[in-house]
Amino acid sequence: MTNEALAIAIIIIGAYLLGSIPSAYIAGRLRKGIDIRQVGSRNMGAMNVFYNVGVASGLLVLFADIGKGAAAIALAQWLADSNLVMFFAGATAVIGHNFPVWLGFKGGKGGAPLIGTLIYLMPWGILIGLSIFLLLLLIIRFPTLSYGIALLSFPFIAWLIYHRGDYVIYSSVMLLVPFISYIPRIKEMRAKGGSWGRVVKRRDLKDRF
Repeated sequence: MTNEALAIAIIIIGAYLLGSIPSAYIAGRLRKGIDIRQVGSRNMGAMNVFYNVGVASGLLVLFADIGKGAAAIALAQWLADSNLVMFFAGATAVIGHNFPVWLGFKGGKGGAPLIGTLIYLMPWGILIGLSIFLLLLLIIRFPTLSYGIALLSFPFIAWLIYHRGDYVIYSSVMLLVPFISYIPRIKEMRAKGGSWGRVVKRRDLKDRF
């Protein structure tokens, strides 16, 4: 095996293992002795931790999961310095988050580690995406939808600020992962809420289906 092939193997395995770190599960077990996959939305993500474990724990999980994606890209840049390898590393970290080896390959939806990969590649996304998220959160009081719409800004950031066609394609394709995986949850919320209006706009941050 050549040095390049060895480096790529280390990157891919490392990215998957980073993504597989079950931050939400660990937080639930340590803070409340619960399996986060069995409460609330049953999603192994930061938002479910916010609602069922606590705000501080939710923030820690959010930053940890974002860090997993960013760390995978950083590892690839350090060992290979190839855009293609970096893209694969970011995608692998998201896969690891969604299908963690430690928990029977049943994990989250990939949103937070995806954010980590994108803001590492496009740091302007921190300011722009966060601004969109906070504005929408103020209006609709629905955190998940707010950050989902904020994520849609990344292909435009790639195009208008970084002028990178490869970033546009990568971010657009990767955004499909959390959006598609969230479809069953959207249907569940629609059934519980009774109307799309109740699903989209909440009374307050604690209003959840």
